[in-house]
Amino acid sequence: MSRDTLSEILSAVRLKGAVFFDVEASAPWVAEAPPSRLIAPVLMAHAEHVMEYHVITKGSCWAQVVGHDLPPVALQAGDVIAFPQGDPHILSSKPGMRGDMVGNPNFEFRDGLPVPISMDLNGGGEERVHFICGFLGCDPHPFNPLIQALPPILHLRAGSENAWLDAFMKFALSEAGDKRLGGSQILSRLGEVMFSDLVRRYVESLPEDSRGWLGGLRDRHVGRALKLLHTEPARGWTLEELAKQSGMSRSSFAERFTEFVGTPPMQYLQRWRLQMAASKLLDGATSIAVVAAQTGYESEAAFSRAFKRVLGEPPAEWRDKRRA
Repeated sequence: MSRDTLSEILSAVRLKGAVFFDVEASAPWVAEAPPSRLIAPVLMAHAEHVMEYHVITKGSCWAQVVGHDLPPVALQAGDVIAFPQGDPHILSSKPGMRGDMVGNPNFEFRDGLPVPISMDLNGGGEERVHFICGFLGCDPHPFNPLIQALPPILHLRAGSENAWLDAFMKFALSEAGDKRLGGSQILSRLGEVMFSDLVRRYVESLPEDSRGWLGGLRDRHVGRALKLLHTEPARGWTLEELAKQSGMSRSSFAERFTEFVGTPPMQYLQRWRLQMAASKLLDGATSIAVVAAQTGYESEAAFSRAFKRVLGEPPAEWRDKRRA
């Protein structure tokens, strides 16, 4: 059975995660995080895009994204909040507080990732909160429709359906603190699972009439086409065949797909093929010709031209630079 479209996307964008801060705080306190692009070179040097998330394990606090006209978000124990676009943001004991940007501590690295740091933000008050800060890296280029479609904030409220998060964080911290074999890989997978669940619940919460790529996943016709394209990107799809399998006429399907996704179906397919090709190149594929064939290109030359047109470099050169 083929994987669903969301799983295909999460796999191709090479999502990797780890837990980096274990924070205890007492009121009044405030922590202001800079844009993720400023801290990404230290935390995840090989990731093109870094997203930060926080899990509240005890107490309560407030979160607010900087640079957007969005109200502060009240957080309780068991809540998770993530910032998919990498925006600067604030966590604090009361809404409206501002503080100094949290700098880059002198991390100890293990297996290429920083070892988590314990922090104590002691304001002297009785109200206390404990939360975990984690980071997720991914590759938005050449094509990542998921990250582009997500809002500045994803907030998952505490509830019985996500009670597993408390155990998840305890296990993550245990793995991070113990220098056991495979610890970094386990942390990466845990972060991926948490983010995948966040995104899934966000998609499920969208109104029925939602547009955009995420709305398209839920549309009967567009969702069917997206699943076909992501499951079999190398197939010689035509607009007529996609429309037929999606249960619509050619013109109606093209219009509906573009209305939801923002890109015509065949252009979307070309972009997705390049994303798949880039992922295969970084996964260790040695033959450009094999990658071209696996992603639906008639020849290595045609693939190389398309790759260079979008990413600015021939595939072999791009791969070698990324690996270096």
